[in-house]
Amino acid sequence: MGDTDSTSGAPPRRPAADRLPGSWGARPTGVPATVPPPYLPLGFLAAAAVGLVACGVAVALVRTSATTDPTADPVVAAVHLGVLATLATGILGALHQFTPVITGRPLRSVRRGVATLVTWVLASWLLVAGVAGGYPAIAALSGVLALLAIVLVVTNLAGPLRVAGKGAPVLGLRLSLVGAVLTSLLGMTFVLDRRESWFGLSGHADVAMGVVGLVAWLGVTYMGVAQKLWPMFLLAHVPTRRPVGTYAVSLSFAGSTTLAVGLGWGISAAGVLGAATLAAGVAAHVGSLLIHVRHRRRGVDVYLVVTLTSAGWLVPAAGLGLASELVVGSHHHVGVALAAGALAAVGGWLLEALVGHAHKVVPFIVWSMLRAWGVAQGPAGRPLMFSDLYNATAFVASYVTTTLGIAGLCAGLASAVPALVATGGVLLALSGLVTAANLAIVPWRLAHTVATRATGPAVPPSPGHDLVASR
Repeated sequence: MGDTDSTSGAPPRRPAADRLPGSWGARPTGVPATVPPPYLPLGFLAAAAVGLVACGVAVALVRTSATTDPTADPVVAAVHLGVLATLATGILGALHQFTPVITGRPLRSVRRGVATLVTWVLASWLLVAGVAGGYPAIAALSGVLALLAIVLVVTNLAGPLRVAGKGAPVLGLRLSLVGAVLTSLLGMTFVLDRRESWFGLSGHADVAMGVVGLVAWLGVTYMGVAQKLWPMFLLAHVPTRRPVGTYAVSLSFAGSTTLAVGLGWGISAAGVLGAATLAAGVAAHVGSLLIHVRHRRRGVDVYLVVTLTSAGWLVPAAGLGLASELVVGSHHHVGVALAAGALAAVGGWLLEALVGHAHKVVPFIVWSMLRAWGVAQGPAGRPLMFSDLYNATAFVASYVTTTLGIAGLCAGLASAVPALVATGGVLLALSGLVTAANLAIVPWRLAHTVATRATGPAVPPSPGHDLVASR
């Protein structure tokens, strides 16, 4: 047997006996046996791009309310477009892609992953509609759907994460599932309280929920997965086994949950202990990044700049958070504005990382999909490479718009300047558009070219075909 199928030019597919349940049955030769079908992680990432564009537009529209009352309903809706529809959706895509890669074990069910995608996207957008439109019943329904989506995630990933001996990446993924459950339960409490006013939640409770969601769930996920991605994309070989990554995920999780308890219940000692522990975890995360940078074998490129910029947002996040705590007692409005800026900076850390890694991860996934469809050459006629699947200049444009958008949003919220908030929102929306177009146009053209030139089947295998084959 040759390297390609004799009729379609596609590389040979695995025999049925080699198709693991929960994996991509139609994968070409050379792709790990445990990876899910491409449409699953790509579906999450595409939805995240839509969420980023919508978030940017919404932020620009609520610019005045965001600087006068960050807890107003329109502002809360815009925030959840960023946190749930963008960051959490993208992170869920990473969980479904990299848990099988890191553990060497497939998902329990591809169908369950698709159900998670549909349920989570519905929950995210229904929450925005319920909060912005003043419909508590719709917001409550979104909370139920979000909890259901997290249950699906946990049951789908718990099996693979039982694997032993994988270090910080698996520990981070395990802790992130706990963080996801805590976030969904707090979210349910939040939406039910909006309808029934059972608890009379304060602004500190909103911040506590933000800390758990942004750090204990999304942040810890990134910290864990980064221990696998940095060596790959930086070509970094750290000569000795160091536990810095383990310290990062464990201390950040413990610190963020303890800090949330201190904020939510007004326990000063817990707040101080949690903040100190979280600072140690973040320092370990940054230290691990610097170790990988020092031992990299790849030169300076856009990915390196994006990754370092992402970590750099943790500095203003810490500074603004500390300043908020110091002044909120005597100047409440100023303290609230600084806290909003701090949370925006934490979100900026994750968004910068998401946009940067998407330009590495999406081409990796799409390359295998295109090879399965028979695409063997890039636009220049050479063998298809990952770098053929996006435009480097557009990657720079994504980085610039994302970075300036985060900067404008943080500065605008912290200083209560609506024009800066609006500018940041517009730039973030532009970033979502540029990133999505850059990662989609070239692969679509390549697939379309093969489909129109094929002498056999005229179209690539449908997503439904892969779904059936991967059950």
